[in-house]
Amino acid sequence: QVQLVESGGASVQAGGSLALSCAASTLTYRPNWMAWFRQAPGKEREGVAVIHTGSDATHYAEDVKGRFTISQDKAKNSVYLQMTSLKTEDTATYYCAASLGLVLYPLSSSAYDYWGQGTQVTVSS
Repeated sequence: QVQLVESGGASVQAGGSLALSCAASTLTYRPNWMAWFRQAPGKEREGVAVIHTGSDATHYAEDVKGRFTISQDKAKNSVYLQMTSLKTEDTATYYCAASLGLVLYPLSSSAYDYWGQGTQVTVSS
């Protein structure tokens, strides 16, 4: 069982920056993959960034490459999402996710078993 708690969501202006945090608590195994997803109203949940906790390998959605950075602090069992050059289209609820097993498609929501409650990011023009 893994519990995920996100924080850091806020309202910012376009062009600004924001950092999200996700703290993971687990009574069993450490997640192999941790990820950030987002869901805007009326849209499907989409993968934003993922990190393999063992190798630090990362993957990003095309529209956030160069603007968002995912990182982790293994000692704190936490992952972070640093977002820069924010655009209005980045407005969404952002979710942290974790997978204990193998993942073939890291940006696919079906690969993840555990989810946080979400944190709202609103970017205004």
